[in-house]
Amino acid sequence: MATKTSVKVSPLADRVVIRALEETEQMRGGLYIPDTAKEKPQQGEVIAAGPGARDEKGVVQPLDVKAGDRILFGKWSGTEVKIDGEELLIMKESDILGVLEGAAASKKKAA
Repeated sequence: MATKTSVKVSPLADRVVIRALEETEQMRGGLYIPDTAKEKPQQGEVIAAGPGARDEKGVVQPLDVKAGDRILFGKWSGTEVKIDGEELLIMKESDILGVLEGAAASKKKAA
């Protein structure tokens, strides 16, 4: 799995590793918002996904997200970890609110 990072993390079960994406807008209404007052990002990119959770019969149910997907998640979702100097989030797939469909495709065109 090729990613922008050299971090090699293999999440277990239905967990995913997320790189939070910062807001691009630093000015709102002409006022500068200091870093300490900014809200946590609620968008991110999946950089690794586990194989899926097992159901009651023991069958692995694959995840709906994959590496490269741009997702939305709740403000306080996941656990913050620092790996090789990079701050990442690890969360269960159920904490993901949705996938931004056009975001990954438009990002690839720009590259």
